[in-house]
Amino acid sequence: MCLAIPGKIISIEDENGIRLGRVQFGGIMQPVSLDFVPEASLGDYVMVHVGFAIAKVNREEAERTWQALEEMGMLAGELPVDAKARSQP
Repeated sequence: MCLAIPGKIISIEDENGIRLGRVQFGGIMQPVSLDFVPEASLGDYVMVHVGFAIAKVNREEAERTWQALEEMGMLAGELPVDAKARSQP
C-alpha cells in the first residue's frame, strides 16, 4: 500500500532547478521534492508520497496523521526501524 506520510521541512535548497527539502520523519531525515508545494517553507509540515511533498498541512494535522498511521501499524513498511520508535513527525 502506498501512503502519504507527514514530515517537517528542516532545510530547503535548489539542486539543478529542483526544489529539494530535507524532511524529518520521526527520527530520520530524507530528501524530498518540494516542487508540487511551492508555498511550503522552512519549518512547515508536508504530506510526502514516494519522495514528493504533495500537500502542506498544519502541525496538528501532521501529528494526528502520524499517530493514526502508527496505531494502525501502517508505518512498519514505510520507514526505517529507528524512525518508527518516535511518536511524532
